[in-house]
Amino acid sequence: MKIILSKKFQNFAIMECKGSSKLYEFLSLQIADDDEILELASYAREGQPASNLLFGAVHYLLLKGKQHSLQDYYPSMTKNPRNVEESFFPFKDFCRQFSNEIIQLLQERMVQTNEVRRCSYLFPSFQHIYRVIEKPLALIEIGTSAGLQLLWDQYSYSYGTSEVFGNKQSTLRISAEIQGDKSPTLQDFIPPVATRIGIDLHPLDLRDEENALWLKALIWPEHHERRELLEKAADYVKANELRLIEGNGVEWLQELSEDIPKEYAVCVFHTHVANQMPIEVKAKLLEHVQRIGTKREIFHLYNNIQDRYLHLDYYLNGKEYKYVVGETEGHGKWFTWSL
Repeated sequence: MKIILSKKFQNFAIMECKGSSKLYEFLSLQIADDDEILELASYAREGQPASNLLFGAVHYLLLKGKQHSLQDYYPSMTKNPRNVEESFFPFKDFCRQFSNEIIQLLQERMVQTNEVRRCSYLFPSFQHIYRVIEKPLALIEIGTSAGLQLLWDQYSYSYGTSEVFGNKQSTLRISAEIQGDKSPTLQDFIPPVATRIGIDLHPLDLRDEENALWLKALIWPEHHERRELLEKAADYVKANELRLIEGNGVEWLQELSEDIPKEYAVCVFHTHVANQMPIEVKAKLLEHVQRIGTKREIFHLYNNIQDRYLHLDYYLNGKEYKYVVGETEGHGKWFTWSL
């Protein structure tokens, strides 16, 4: 078990943190060689990424007010953080001192990073879907967390030029870079949304301060802009009606699609949640979408099933269409476009 966890922390450092979080990159490589912290990380819930969950738990306790010298290394806690190369021993001491509370969080909480910046590529994707179907969109998000991405039509967007798209009156502006030779056809309209449904094993109500703090703790310490976007998006969630369902999104999909009137287009989407699904659950999800597609049109926008790319599968009049939309940066800072 420790060997597997060690590899996961090494991969997390190299594949996820490098170039994005010096603190988590350094700590992950140190943890990979430390049996005591690996033992602590092994308390993470089955199917959950232990690295994200451990760092989230520690960050949560720091943000909650635990006093320890470790906070001096976190850019989210101080304006002048100390050298990351000196951070591991304070990190280990903090984990020892608050091990019981960390274990409780590892066993009770889930990695539910609700990255609102991923809406940067959802917006042009839903514009494309609307051009195909020309019906109001009935949104079903699997792994919705707090539902921030269900409100993609409430935000404004810029893509490296002075042009602004989406809701131009929005207080939340999402910026992203479109890389590569091809760009989406961005138009000055917002696709109509008929309904917004989010499903999660543990949906988060942001009116609960503990839930809001947990989402903030999942954001990496150096990512100040992500925290600002989260806080602004949370205001929109509190001001809008969302239907958040506690349950397994794959199991709920058939029933929910049957309840949606035919004058609306069913749009199932999820970003990065599939990396927590077992292979058989991923296959089951694709089968459910295909089965629904024999009876009505359905669109499925997703990544992390076959690969890390963003995919769009849809069914019209029983005919199947499958496209790769493009490559996406994990937090939505950039994407490519292939449609």
